[in-house]
Amino acid sequence: MAEGQLLMTQVDRDRLVALRKAATKTITQKQAAEELGLSIRHVKRLVRELKKRGDEAVVHRLRGKASNRRIEEAVEQEAMEILSRDVYRGFGPTLASEYLRDKHGIQASKETVRQWMIGKKLWLGKREKVKEVHLWRPRRSRCGELVQWDTSTHDWLEGRGETISLIAMIDDATSRLFARFVRHDSTAENMKLAWSYLEKFGRPVSFYTDKASLFRTAEKRRRDEPGVDKDPVEMPPTQIARALGELGIGWIAAHSPQAKGRVERNFLTAQDRLVKGLRVAGAKTLEQANQYLEESYLVWWERELTVTPASPDDAHRPLEAGHNLASAWSHVETRQVRNDYTLRFDRMLYRVKRESIVTGLRGATVRVEKRLDGSVAVRYQDRYLDCALCEAHAVEPIAAEGKPVPAVRKPAASRSNWNETFDLKKAPPIWKAAQGSGHRTGEGD
Repeated sequence: MAEGQLLMTQVDRDRLVALRKAATKTITQKQAAEELGLSIRHVKRLVRELKKRGDEAVVHRLRGKASNRRIEEAVEQEAMEILSRDVYRGFGPTLASEYLRDKHGIQASKETVRQWMIGKKLWLGKREKVKEVHLWRPRRSRCGELVQWDTSTHDWLEGRGETISLIAMIDDATSRLFARFVRHDSTAENMKLAWSYLEKFGRPVSFYTDKASLFRTAEKRRRDEPGVDKDPVEMPPTQIARALGELGIGWIAAHSPQAKGRVERNFLTAQDRLVKGLRVAGAKTLEQANQYLEESYLVWWERELTVTPASPDDAHRPLEAGHNLASAWSHVETRQVRNDYTLRFDRMLYRVKRESIVTGLRGATVRVEKRLDGSVAVRYQDRYLDCALCEAHAVEPIAAEGKPVPAVRKPAASRSNWNETFDLKKAPPIWKAAQGSGHRTGEGD
């Protein structure tokens, strides 16, 4: 009984008082059941145990004994030695339990790992704070109806290699993620990812982005010029906005980062889990980072975080024969064909070959496309022209400072000296010079 008293809690003591009253018939067993919040059947069972075992009847027989499922202390020590390594620095219990299971063969629930880590001071338990209730925008019902698109610049490699950025596209209905690491958050890199997305999934109904200069051309105004007193000026589309329009894909601009919260929360997860995964994998280059991203992280995301859409219909539309991705995802400008059937683009001079010359081409406006592979295509109306680069006018010389080299003037030819000895004072009168020339003077002369 002494051992049971040592293990007895205050709840057990309160229960013991009620059971003693029921055993001595001070109160009925029904009243004891109501007081303890138990069934009458269970109270009868406890009263019988009280008469047999005494006060220990209220203490569970297994209390104080090690669980049959308890993990051996040696396994716990091995797990903590692994998680104490620098490569696992900052890992949370959930992620740590996954790596212990997948890479080291140690089976332990995340709650068990949490208690281990708290005991070794590898993790600090946090109290939940009451936050303001946020009303979530409901998901779109169909996959491909809305795709959020954004870029995150972060120290993804933690100083082990070059600075890279992560471009991500996440479907609003399913949370399906499509992403790639790039060296620069440029128009060309975003176009390459969009091209890959369209080839894999088809054309979504709309892309949802921020108002960055890649997607929207901002109106330029003076700082002291009020913006509310003037009507907005329609600005020309950016290269990406033009391409989306040609492909029949809508574009929606978010007014705040919170509006595109799904892709923003994706980056928060990636900046924790993906960074640590890259560290464990030892990724140091862009190629290694993309390999881990595609083979491990996106596979885990697809398995754990994607959801089933409300509607089984896929809103993605197929690419039609008239959709030229190489043409759409290009840097497009217009030029005017000169009278000699040449045009200048990107400091280069191009000549339209004779077999491509058609009626109305001279002086016409053509579309010049600089493709993502560096090639240049020229289109007039609905046909592409075969052009050749004029090597003699290919590139203007550039100085080391980035300024054009001034043209070198040729030395002037030696001037004629026929009039060096000419003197008007010693010259004959004009009438005498005229007679000597044989000129006949008229009556009016």
